[in-house]
Amino acid sequence: MGLGWSSVEERESLLPPQPRGAAGGPVVPQLRRGLTPAAAAAPRLVPVLGRVYGRRWLVLLVFSLLGFAQGLVWNSWGPIQNSARLAFGFSSWDIALLVLWGPIGFLPCFAFMWLMDKRGLRVTVLLTSFLMVLGAGLRCVPLSDLTIRKKLIHGGQLLNGLAGPTVMNAAPFLSTTWFSPDERATATAIASLLNYLGAACAFLVGPLVVPSPNGTSHLPLAAESNSEHIKDRIEAVLYAEFGMVSLIFSAALAYFPSRPPFPPSVAAASQRLSYRRSFCRLLSNFRFLMIALAYAIPLGVFSGWSGVLDLILTPVHVSQVDAGWIGFWSIVGGCVVGIAMARFADFIRGMLKLILLLLLFGATLASTWFTLTCLTSVTHLPLTTATLYTSCILLGVFLNSSIPIFFELFVETVYPVPEGITCGVVTFLSNMFMGVLLFFLTFYHTELSWFNWCLPGSCLLSLLLILCFRESYDRLYLDVVVSV
Repeated sequence: MGLGWSSVEERESLLPPQPRGAAGGPVVPQLRRGLTPAAAAAPRLVPVLGRVYGRRWLVLLVFSLLGFAQGLVWNSWGPIQNSARLAFGFSSWDIALLVLWGPIGFLPCFAFMWLMDKRGLRVTVLLTSFLMVLGAGLRCVPLSDLTIRKKLIHGGQLLNGLAGPTVMNAAPFLSTTWFSPDERATATAIASLLNYLGAACAFLVGPLVVPSPNGTSHLPLAAESNSEHIKDRIEAVLYAEFGMVSLIFSAALAYFPSRPPFPPSVAAASQRLSYRRSFCRLLSNFRFLMIALAYAIPLGVFSGWSGVLDLILTPVHVSQVDAGWIGFWSIVGGCVVGIAMARFADFIRGMLKLILLLLLFGATLASTWFTLTCLTSVTHLPLTTATLYTSCILLGVFLNSSIPIFFELFVETVYPVPEGITCGVVTFLSNMFMGVLLFFLTFYHTELSWFNWCLPGSCLLSLLLILCFRESYDRLYLDVVVSV
C-alpha cells in the first residue's frame, strides 16, 4: 500500500553496491568505541539518503491520537472516583480494578508483538483501534440495572487495556519505519508520550465536567437528584470518548499503511531477527536486562501512583479538582520536556545515557521531596498546595520525559532485534510492576504511606542501574557512522 503515492525517482534502489577492497571483499571498519564487536565487524556501506515521505506525519498523527484516546479512556475513572461511587455505586475495589485493567490488558502482550512482527503495523493498529471502539461502546450501553452496567464498564475497560501493548510498544517501530535517523527520537517521543497526555487530560476533563459529590445535601430527594445529575455528566463523558475513538478508527481504516514504498534509512531496510531468536537475544543480554529493570521499576511505580493520585492525596486534604490539576500538569510537563529532550537527542547523538542520568537524578530528588513533605508529623516540612504541585509536577516531568530516551536506548542496545518486540518486553515488565502495586493497593487502601516511599526507592535504583550500564549504538552506527 502506498506505491501509487511515490514517483519513479523515489522507487530507486535504497542501497547502492558496497565498495570492495583490494581482494574483492567488502571493506571492514575497525572496532569503534560504543559498538559491540558484531556491529563493528559489519561491512561498510556507502552513505545514502533514505526516502522520506510527507505523509509520515499523517501516519504519526493517527497513531498518536490513538494512543491519546487509549490513555484518556484508561484514566477516566481515577480522577472522578468519588463521583463514580455515588452515581454507579462503585466500591474501592471497583475503582482500583478499573485502573488495574490497564496492566491486566498487557498479559497477551506477546501475541500483539507477534502480530506486529508477522503482519505489520496496519493490521495491528486496526485490531487495536477496533478493540478500543468496542470497549468504549460497552461503557455507554444505557441500562438501568447498575449491576449489569458495572460489568459492562469493567468489560469496556479491559478491552481498552488490551490496546495498551500496541500504543505503548509500537512507537519506536513506527519511527524507524517512517522517519529518517535525525527524526527518529522525536517521532518516538511524540508517538509514545501522547498516550500519557491522554491520561493527563482525564485529570482535567473528568473533574471539570463531572461535579464532585462534596457538599451534597442530606435530604433524600436532593441527594437522589444530585446523583442523577452526576450520572448524566459521567455518561456525557463516556459518549464523547466513544465518538472520539470511533473517529480515530475510521481514520486508520481509511489510510494507515504498514510501511512507506521505500525505507527512510539503512536500518529500516535491514533484515531483523526472527520472533524466537529475538527473545533468546533479549533474555541473554545482561545489559538489556539492566536497563529494562531501570525503566520498568520506576515507570511502573509512577503509573500506578498516578492512577490513584486522588486516593493518595485525600488524607492530606487535597480536593478532587486540585488532585486532577496536579496529575494533569505533572504529565503535560513530562510530555513537553520529553519531546524537547528527544529533539535534543536527535541533534546530539550518542548521549542517551547522560540524558537519562540527569533525568533520573532529578526524579529521585523530586520524589524524595514529595514523600518527606507528606510526613508532616516527622519532617515538619510545609505541606501546602504549592509544594505538592511543585514536587509532583517535577516528578512527572523527569520520569515521563525519560520514556522516549529509554526506548531509543533499548533499540540501539539490542539491534537487530525488532523494535516492537524490544519495547514490548520492557513495557510488559513495567505494567507488571504497576499491576502488583495496584493489587496490594486494593487490600491496603486505607494506608498509603508505603506507596509514597516506593517512588524515591525505585528512582534511586534506576539511577544506579543506568550508572553501571555500558551504552552502545549499533543501529546509529549502521545509519550514520558507517562511511567509506
